[in-house]
Amino acid sequence: MSGPMTTISLSRIHFPVTTLGPGNRIGIWMQGCSIRCPGCISADTWAAGRGQTTIEQALIAMTDWFLHADGVTISGGEPFDQPDALKELLRGIRGRAKADILVFSGYPVESISQHLEGMTGLIDALISDPYEVDGPQTKALRGSDNQRLHRFTSLGQTRLSSYERPISAQDRRFDLMMGETGEVWMAGIPGRDDFKRLATILTDQHHQVFTTQDRSLRGPTGSQ
Repeated sequence: MSGPMTTISLSRIHFPVTTLGPGNRIGIWMQGCSIRCPGCISADTWAAGRGQTTIEQALIAMTDWFLHADGVTISGGEPFDQPDALKELLRGIRGRAKADILVFSGYPVESISQHLEGMTGLIDALISDPYEVDGPQTKALRGSDNQRLHRFTSLGQTRLSSYERPISAQDRRFDLMMGETGEVWMAGIPGRDDFKRLATILTDQHHQVFTTQDRSLRGPTGSQ
């Protein structure tokens, strides 16, 4: 039986995130991805079975943020690899916040239509389809142009319609987050060579740099 005690695997949550949709947003990265797109910048979220908590604990952790958040963005990892947990999380958020809810998925929308029918009214907008590492990058809020923006509610239409446009320099910003053990996380949608340029600059300054994108380009390893 599902409910607040439903188990969910989360990589991290953060507030505010300003680069994954309009306004100041709660960012939720789910843990575990079966799609594993080459070139993914979040390869650290691929491995399943990590970061397990409950829906109730996740909602409690976000309680103080709900009053101040303009929106919630759920990414990963692959949210629809945990469809039951995702549905319960969405219900919990919808009952506590007036924010819009945007979900990123690497699945084509057609392949998750059954799940989406059960989530009617819980997702305001969805960006679907896998990231294509060699595809063009000219559209706002997408890693590659094959990805589609779907607006399911009037709130999604109001809040996300402005992202049906070409990408701008402002869209290339990143939010920086510091992990408990010193890792630096960047939230945003980078250009194809952004991390290479960053790594080159830091290496020239005698810093050792390793990114999760490096791991994804090499493919899965035994530790993932």
